[in-house]
Amino acid sequence: MMYINSFFDEAIHTIKNIDRNKINKLVLEIKELQKTKGRLVILGVGGSAANASHAVNDFRKICNIDAYTPVDNVAELTARTNDDGWDSVFITWLKTFRLNHKNKILIFSVGGGNQKKKVSTNLIHAIKYAKK
Repeated sequence: MMYINSFFDEAIHTIKNIDRNKINKLVLEIKELQKTKGRLVILGVGGSAANASHAVNDFRKICNIDAYTPVDNVAELTARTNDDGWDSVFITWLKTFRLNHKNKILIFSVGGGNQKKKVSTNLIHAIKYAKK
């Protein structure tokens, strides 16, 4: 029971501290993407890759947004990893995707990425590439 109470206390704390203005900003950006008919790329590794795959379906079906994730094509993902390396796997995919100013990327990450600790560095590199 102690674990359950701790879990719920942490969930309540997290929900109470979510910045609603940031959520609203994200919603407005997604609405703008929908309006301009831009494309959405969703990236994640590990469990977040599964979330990215599922989110693509929701954005396509529910929001009518052209959404993609490279993790849905395991053969291409592993070929790129084999040929180009894990750190740049998303950058090479984004180049082929022809990412442009009308597109957005959405990142799912539990660890948040850390260059020094080598956590999700492929996501960090993808974000840097997308900003360019």
